[in-house]
Amino acid sequence: MDKIKKVAVVGAGLMGCSIAQVFAAAGKTVTLYDTNIGIDPIGKVEANIDIMIGKCAADEEYKKYVLEHIGFCSHLQKAVEEAELVVECVFEDMQIKRGVFAELEALCGTETVFATNTSVMSPTEIAEDLKHKGRFIGMHFWNPAHLMPLVELVKTKETRQDIAELCARELRQAGKKPVVCEKDVPGFIANRLQHALWREAVSLVEHGIADAQTVDMALKYGPGLRLPRIAPLENADMVGLDLTLSIHRYVLKYLEDSHEPSPLLEELVNEGRLGFKSGGHGFYDLSEREMLDRTVGLNEYLIDQINKEKE
Repeated sequence: MDKIKKVAVVGAGLMGCSIAQVFAAAGKTVTLYDTNIGIDPIGKVEANIDIMIGKCAADEEYKKYVLEHIGFCSHLQKAVEEAELVVECVFEDMQIKRGVFAELEALCGTETVFATNTSVMSPTEIAEDLKHKGRFIGMHFWNPAHLMPLVELVKTKETRQDIAELCARELRQAGKKPVVCEKDVPGFIANRLQHALWREAVSLVEHGIADAQTVDMALKYGPGLRLPRIAPLENADMVGLDLTLSIHRYVLKYLEDSHEPSPLLEELVNEGRLGFKSGGHGFYDLSEREMLDRTVGLNEYLIDQINKEKE
């Protein structure tokens, strides 16, 4: 297969609608499938686009084009009919995901590409019962999928190279930045990097070295500020690998290396301090307005980055 023209997205939640928008904007014919006929997935896509229009990252012509390429269907066989790519976006439950792909394998041809958008589960394990494992791949979009450039393509031991190349090519044409994770490992690439950073951040607070706001400020206005322009391994080359080695010989033994979650994190969760979902009480104590400002601010920041890429 040289090109994908028709895409089915199974699961019309937040991520499913966002992923459908990505492929529709790239000119694919997209069918969103969900068992819940009471939802309005097309309305979710419209809402995404309206926010982009408000920030001059899209226009009415873009909106019309995207909506013309997306349809909704509550009948799985009809939804995946003639689809060359099926992207699964259902709840993060192994049995549910396996059940979905068992149904799909009975309905689709052997060359239909199967992709799971799981952010944490092993694609190898999800595909374990499939007869044709070579066409299966992890396709982890980052939330919000229509704004975040990164997509992690996670290969199982059985994933064919031509499938990985096809997906990477299609994602690049859709304006994404696909990276290939050659081995199916927990956390893939970006989440491993992210949670190594989070582990150290939590540890600094746990041990009284700095409070949460100070830790976040140190990252935002220090290394975080330059990360979009120069990532860790580029930076290591820039300063010199001999200097990097010298620093690591000194500092690594002092960094957090626990293989268990922080006791502080356990304590906060046990107290019901869950962050936004518990009224803004977590590491911070935030008002509803402050939570809204952070959510809106993140989306506006991502849209601004899209606008800069266009310049």
